[in-house]
Parts: sequence; structure tokens; C-alpha cells
Amino acid sequence: MAKKLYVGNLPYTITDDILGQKFSEAGEIVSATVITDRMSGRSKGFGFVEFADDKSALKAIDLFNGKEFDGRKIVVNEARPPRPR
Repeated sequence: MAKKLYVGNLPYTITDDILGQKFSEAGEIVSATVITDRMSGRSKGFGFVEFADDKSALKAIDLFNGKEFDGRKIVVNEARPPRPR
């Protein structure tokens, strides 16, 4: 079953491709998305990475949570379900 992770405090220069490449070190990636501002197209500094299995997701948390990525200490944890609007 796929597991989605929240990745926070990302550098504003990061792209979906770079995020996916970095996190693929932990296992098979289903998707990697950096959240951007609708008006400017600039990164909001966070994103989501979805893994094919729980084992890879847990490995990614261990590998990357609190580590520096382009000079910023990133936060990686299990994503919460979206709030209803």
C-alpha cells in the first residue's frame, strides 16, 4: 500500500524532479510534488512524496528527517489526510 510523506522546509529552488530523485534513494517513488503558489509559480517550501510501500516511506523518514538539503534542515513525516473544505 502506498504511503505519502510530508516534506517541509524545502529550498525554494527545488523542483518535483529533484525531490523525486533525492527521495528515490529510499525506495520506489509513486509521485513527488512540490507545492507552488498559484499566482507566482514559486515553491511554498514544502511538498509531498508518495512511496509504493510503507517500508520505503519509513526508510525515507529515517534517512532525511532533520538532514540538510541545499543548506536547509528539512522535516519529513507521515502526511496527514487533507481537511474537508
